[in-house]
Amino acid sequence: MTQKLAQAMDEGKNKLLSVQELKVYFRSEDEVARAVDGISFEVSREETVCLVGESGCGKTVTALSVMGLVPMPPGEIAGGRILFRDQNLLDLNDSQLQAIRGNQIGMVFQEPLTSLNPVFTIGDQIGEAIQIHQTAAQNEVDERSAQLLKDVGIAAPAQRLNDYPHQLSGGQRQRVMIAMALACDPELVIADEPTTALDVTVQAQILRLLERIQTERAMSVLYITHDLGVVAQMASRVMVMYAGQIVEDAGVVEVFDHPFHPYTQGLLRSAPRTVQPGDRS
Repeated sequence: MTQKLAQAMDEGKNKLLSVQELKVYFRSEDEVARAVDGISFEVSREETVCLVGESGCGKTVTALSVMGLVPMPPGEIAGGRILFRDQNLLDLNDSQLQAIRGNQIGMVFQEPLTSLNPVFTIGDQIGEAIQIHQTAAQNEVDERSAQLLKDVGIAAPAQRLNDYPHQLSGGQRQRVMIAMALACDPELVIADEPTTALDVTVQAQILRLLERIQTERAMSVLYITHDLGVVAQMASRVMVMYAGQIVEDAGVVEVFDHPFHPYTQGLLRSAPRTVQPGDRS
């Protein structure tokens, strides 16, 4: 066996998610919006990859496609494949997808206040994923849910299980969303702008939390953001998305030091810079 073939085989074993020529369109009576237009990328095991781009470029639609949550109609998967552990998710029916969604792939949504159900307690909502995917008695579900809240840094976790979403702060609600995504020990977590609505102090706490959990659980993370500061902190690799296409895919250092695509160059120029004493205006 040649060294090149052995390396290719190792890379294949290490590949967790592979999106190939994915196209997601939204149709109206008069026109077609090509939200995702033929993108390809991979996420390896234990890797953190950032998907970055402006609002409306197709980042969230990409995440929803992987999770099987694109509303159809008006949306449609117009082409491509989404391979998770070499299985094409687009070939699965709803019950087969449900066995993977929330179990092997978890997702942290962008707006926890709207994603959490206001009429159910935190414990009910964390426990639901455990009950769907794992066989456990109610006391075991409660213990597991409390441990998850503790893992994400929420004080008095057993008491918090009885709280409703409106009783928590924005940062606490986001931690609950992370706990829900981790409930069944997924191999891949997709985090869609999880710190957008938070102040910078809480944002830093959430980012450190995600970094710690990713390391402790040896999971893969696909982190979706428009914030280049988050990219620099979180990712080993970054994909830049523009108008439904990935225009650049490289290591973080390479993208920041030697951006190739004009859009990437524009993103970097638009990032705010700290003014040092003595700088001229």
